[in-house]
Amino acid sequence: MIDELVTKMVEAGVHLGHQSRKWHPNMKKYILTQKNGIHIVNVEETEKCLDKACAFLSDLAAKNKKILFVGCKRQAQDAVREAAEACGQFFVNFRWLGGMLTNMATVKKSVARLDYLENLDKQPEYKQMSKKEIAALSREREKLLKNLQGIRGMGGAPDVMVVIGADHEDIAVREAHILGIPVIALTDTNTDPDSVEFPIPGNDDAVRSIRLILSVLVEAITKAAPAQA
Repeated sequence: MIDELVTKMVEAGVHLGHQSRKWHPNMKKYILTQKNGIHIVNVEETEKCLDKACAFLSDLAAKNKKILFVGCKRQAQDAVREAAEACGQFFVNFRWLGGMLTNMATVKKSVARLDYLENLDKQPEYKQMSKKEIAALSREREKLLKNLQGIRGMGGAPDVMVVIGADHEDIAVREAHILGIPVIALTDTNTDPDSVEFPIPGNDDAVRSIRLILSVLVEAITKAAPAQA
């Protein structure tokens, strides 16, 4: 019997890699063949890697640990936010600011600044501000919100990071490694799978592929998470 998930992955284009001339040699063990100059990922290997990642996430979710989803490329932004919100976790989907993990003190100051700006109209100095000053502060608020909305309640480093595109989010991955935070990542054929603890070989450029992989990870998290009182 053909595995249902494998079928879904093929339908979603998870198997479609990059041009064969752009491949990373360490992906060889996950590549089935090449067709028309495009590497084809062995989705049976993808499923095995996905099972390992799900088991790891389930264990953390059962212990109420913090999970951070990261994906700032255009194709991943909505899917990453929706995945994190679906399981009550955290996300960065607009831009990874250097030091988001390794310089949490600065991030906390930025979150405090955002809190201030969101309550600007309740501040005593608000009535003395000009329209130009208020407009400038509104722009600052919107910028901070885009960068911080998904982590403002995290309160510290996460216990694991789920990344869409390890090569694209290399700064985030490096920061995670500095702090000893394990990384689960959807890794395309042009990416070094050995750069993360839990690589999931597959297409990290197609929206359907990204959504499918995230949906499987989210299901593992929600099933294992303790029921809320």
